[in-house]
Amino acid sequence: MSGLLLAGPAVAQDIPAELAPPAGTALIGTFAAKGVQIYRCAAQGSTLEWAFKAPEAQLVDAQGKVFLKHYAGPTWEAVDGSKIVGKVMKTAPAPTTGAIPWLLLSAESSGTGVLATARFVQRVNTAGGVAPNGPCPQVDAEQRVPYAADYLIYK
Repeated sequence: MSGLLLAGPAVAQDIPAELAPPAGTALIGTFAAKGVQIYRCAAQGSTLEWAFKAPEAQLVDAQGKVFLKHYAGPTWEAVDGSKIVGKVMKTAPAPTTGAIPWLLLSAESSGTGVLATARFVQRVNTAGGVAPNGPCPQVDAEQRVPYAADYLIYK
């Protein structure tokens, strides 16, 4: 599902119960994201491995206009300047092979705009974004892996 919903529950999604936000929350909006998951090559003991660094994505509203940007923190920033920073509360494996996990995050807001009352974020319907296969070439090398997801933001 993509686009902005101003009220009501998410529909036509099989979101695991463990990823449900607490009772009493209300949906602010549902946004479709496209971007990349950035991985950095890091030393793990005597080997080099890909480690998650940050997301970089744009989230669009129902009209297809960029409404939020998503970056390290993880942070979501609205066009009105309001922001939320998330903290992972729960994860669930994506039902699709090769997709990053689904998440429930708590959110701390700042600013006075659309995200000012946001308290929770769900990441669902993920595609792609998993760490590269195989060894990484050298410390600090980066790889950007395309991904898509839907983000549901609740107050």
